[in-house]
Amino acid sequence: MTDHPAGAHAAPEGEVPDPRGTRWSTRRFSLRGRVTLLAAACVAGAVALVSLCAYLVVRNNLLTQLDDNLLARAQAAANSPQVPTDQLREVPGALLASADLQIGQLNGLTGDLIYPQPGTRPPVGPSEMRVATGVLPQSLRTDATTGMRVVAVPLGHGQAIVLAQSMAPTMRALNQLSVVLFLVGGAGIVVAAGAGTAVARAGLRPVDRLTSAAERVAATGDLRPIPVSGDDELARLTHSFNIMLGTVADSQERQRQLVADAGHELRTPLTSMRTNLELLLSASRPGAPSLPEDDRADIEADIRGQLDELTQLIGDLVELARQDEPREQAERVDLMDVVERALDRARRRAGEIEFEVALQPWVLTGDNSSLERAVLNLLDNAVKFSPRGSRVRVTLRPLGDGTAVVEVADSGPGIAEEDLPKVFDRFYRSSEARTLPGSGLGLAIVKHAAERHGGTVYANRAPEGGALLTIRLPGVPVA
Repeated sequence: MTDHPAGAHAAPEGEVPDPRGTRWSTRRFSLRGRVTLLAAACVAGAVALVSLCAYLVVRNNLLTQLDDNLLARAQAAANSPQVPTDQLREVPGALLASADLQIGQLNGLTGDLIYPQPGTRPPVGPSEMRVATGVLPQSLRTDATTGMRVVAVPLGHGQAIVLAQSMAPTMRALNQLSVVLFLVGGAGIVVAAGAGTAVARAGLRPVDRLTSAAERVAATGDLRPIPVSGDDELARLTHSFNIMLGTVADSQERQRQLVADAGHELRTPLTSMRTNLELLLSASRPGAPSLPEDDRADIEADIRGQLDELTQLIGDLVELARQDEPREQAERVDLMDVVERALDRARRRAGEIEFEVALQPWVLTGDNSSLERAVLNLLDNAVKFSPRGSRVRVTLRPLGDGTAVVEVADSGPGIAEEDLPKVFDRFYRSSEARTLPGSGLGLAIVKHAAERHGGTVYANRAPEGGALLTIRLPGVPVA
């Protein structure tokens, strides 16, 4: 009994160690080898079945022909004129040598068999005796001792004609046929294996390209698409793989852009906060001139404002990252309830701003919290730009084409024409908005939420003169 090292395990039978670690992996054929083996096995099965059927059919035909020929010759011999016994016994040897039959006349009463001399006695058994005695009309059998096919037909009362013919020529022909079928079948299997290998190599070439591309992506991170040729299943697989590569590339590009934009946006408040903290630390050193209380209060207020800005920016970044995650489970969303919940939250921090609300029922499938955050961002944006005592108009209405819109119109200065296409971009802030608090991500979150639900967003000028921001979402009305 051999001891294994500590922590090692014996490999189960039929398995080999995995070179990448201590786990064991089953040795398997490659896909090309399996295709070749399958083609060869199918052809081998078909050839074996056809060969067996052909052999059986030919064998049956040859034996039937032999039996029919023997019976016909026996009947002819029985119907031929009788020859005296003394003439039957003495026959020229050349005549018997040229014949392929052994013939005799069997007496059913005495069991005597008369046959030409110097010929060979045909085999006689119980079957032939029953024919001679009239029990059977005829008999046909193969003699196991001599390998002869023996036939007996009645010849008058108590007599029978017995004919025997060697089956060696027939069996020789069948043996030759089996050899030919075996050689032809073997050649067919070899050809099928070669054809299967060629087909597998040609058919799996796109799979090899996909494998090489996947290895290239894993090694280098290069997400270039793979050339597609043809329109078969493998071409569709390659096209799907290219779509996946494009999606990953877009995701990486969005991540890079988000990190770059976030770094740019974080740099300003961090630099300002560092400057203010250095001023406070410098003023607190021994011998340093003290800061006036008003200046200290302003610096502390600036630091709190910058901390609030950083907190909001980080929260918005976390929300965008969470929305990029795949949605695990969708639910039925009553959009009117979503807007009402967002209005309740917006009213608590709207101050003197009032809301003019007109909502119609609308239902869709999606994420409640994501849509509520999007609507709340629109409301907060409208409150931020609306003067005190003004109104913000909130509307939810179907358009009659399978979609509904949530419109939020404020009474602020509106959006300049050149800013309308950009207001939903990440970190974009118009010249009017740069003096106001915010991260520049609120409307980007709105756009992302709408697109995840199959909708869209757009900005315009409201009849009241302010901004009109709209979310358009698919769904169904509630009866």
